[in-house]
Amino acid sequence: MTDSAQIIRDANGNPAFAVLPIAEYERLLEAADEATATRAFDVYKATQPETFPDEVAERLLGGEHPVKVFRDHRGMTQAQLAEATGLKQAYVSQIEAGTRGGSVDVLKRIAEALRVDLDDLT
Repeated sequence: MTDSAQIIRDANGNPAFAVLPIAEYERLLEAADEATATRAFDVYKATQPETFPDEVAERLLGGEHPVKVFRDHRGMTQAQLAEATGLKQAYVSQIEAGTRGGSVDVLKRIAEALRVDLDDLT
């Protein structure tokens, strides 16, 4: 900044206002906007939910059972998922086939093992 700011003081001599050249004011606004955007991006990066490939979305939209889709995406077998959840492999198979529903507790355990939200499985 080549021009200095003008400081306007109150009746007690304390700084009350600063008058800036317009170029400096605009530079400060731009810097503040940039800092705000950077903070917002950092927060997003820290809390960004996992994204899934198009193939996962296509399979879900195609009607495949979410447990099977996410299990396949994680590279797990039914036996591995059963072991991770304390379920029998046959039970996992029945859930995936849609012949048996899982209780909320069972689906929570499956969601945890697959590292997805419970909502992703229902």
